[in-house]
Amino acid sequence: MSAKSKKRGGRRVLHAVTVIALLAGSAYLTVELRKDEQAKAPAVQAITDTPDLTSAGDAESGEQKWERLKNPARSVLRSGSGAVLATFTDGARTATLTGPSRTFSEPTSTKSRVVTENWVRLMPEPWIKDGQREKWFKDWFEEFFGSEEDDLFAYSFQYVEGAPVKEDGEGTPYAGDADFGPINPEGSEGADYRLEQSDFYDYLGIPYTFRDGTTIQPEQMRYRSIDCSGFIRTVFGYRGRFPLMADDKSGDGLPRTANGMARSKAGTDVIKLSGGSPPYERPKSISVLQPGDLVFFKLDARTKERLDHVGMYMGVDTDGHQVFVSSREEVNGPTIGDKGGTSRLDGNGYYAKTLRSAKRL
Repeated sequence: MSAKSKKRGGRRVLHAVTVIALLAGSAYLTVELRKDEQAKAPAVQAITDTPDLTSAGDAESGEQKWERLKNPARSVLRSGSGAVLATFTDGARTATLTGPSRTFSEPTSTKSRVVTENWVRLMPEPWIKDGQREKWFKDWFEEFFGSEEDDLFAYSFQYVEGAPVKEDGEGTPYAGDADFGPINPEGSEGADYRLEQSDFYDYLGIPYTFRDGTTIQPEQMRYRSIDCSGFIRTVFGYRGRFPLMADDKSGDGLPRTANGMARSKAGTDVIKLSGGSPPYERPKSISVLQPGDLVFFKLDARTKERLDHVGMYMGVDTDGHQVFVSSREEVNGPTIGDKGGTSRLDGNGYYAKTLRSAKRL
């Protein structure tokens, strides 16, 4: 054997030993990270299980790679360097894309700020395995990856306190500072002070005909008001164009109430409701949550078996806490603030203790 052959052979052995060492170190770090349940989640999408690579590509070449992950079943698009570019979950239309960093804040109600590179959008169809091969997806992805057109996060903050009014071509104000609901004549501060049951058509002040043919008229006293589920229907439905039901039973699409949404077949349940009876059980882990997920709560014993509050998970704020946005009576509208209860899903605050399930729509 020549000196050159010996050198090449030595290099191959050294390379193999190096790879094995790196893999062993990676496995150790993965196990240690999983043990640290209190670690702060990163500001971008977090991948916590072992990938099954479905396409080749040199990590240093800049080529994009697709992976299949479990729990829930989903496809992840990574850059050549391994950074997450997008996540698509089987059975869900919600897609989380990585894009330019943005800051969401609500200075009138809280010091909490969410600085995020996540852009949450609705695809025209639910995701399936190998969906990246479908023409509809290729067209949609080409249009929206890297786009700075308003997404679901942008929509949601167009209804917080102080948000400016936006009107459509017919002069209908479709966005702007929203109330939770009108004052309840039989309520008091901290005890049903405002009425629920204000939906997006009440906020708009116009009648709306649903896909099943049902037409509902707005109530004047509820003008510019949206309760918790009405807020989600405004963001995902009226603005995002996800199909809406007139109530919890007729037709298909997103039901009217938080309980209806939580128990519907729409989307993919990422945290299932557990515990045989109310108040049900708090999830043992919420690490599976992804920005844009719907989160459901059990706040009021008077609602019996029904889940009675819903919000949208925003991700991690600048203090390292997992926060969500929802329309609440205490603030009289959509908020990420803590008035009436700490607006965090981690820790042992009011909403953390009452979280029960989550869905990726």
